[in-house]
Amino acid sequence: MITGIGTDIVETGRIAKAIEKEQGFRELVFSKDEITYCESKTNKYQHYAARFAAKESFFKALGTGWKNGTAFHEVEILNNENGKPELQLLGETADTIGAVKIYVSLSHIKGMATAVVVVEQ
Repeated sequence: MITGIGTDIVETGRIAKAIEKEQGFRELVFSKDEITYCESKTNKYQHYAARFAAKESFFKALGTGWKNGTAFHEVEILNNENGKPELQLLGETADTIGAVKIYVSLSHIKGMATAVVVVEQ
């Protein structure tokens, strides 16, 4: 049964500025594997922005927003072997949220990134 849906849109430039100016922002928000993936891309800030939008969308889909016991870098969006993005929960965030099935869709262009997340229990 679908228990939530969330969507978010992010300006790529806003994420780029945060990563460039705020020491530790990237590590606070993104997992090591996400950083490795995004840094390997020519337009890396588009990929960072899409993942940030997905994390925001996920918390909206929960209906709780960000809450204690969860961390942005423990909501990880990586592509499977076919290139499809998948959202998985890590660490304390996985323990706090529990067992859920999550669907994610990402899209980005030069200046904007968007994501939609559906949560099923």
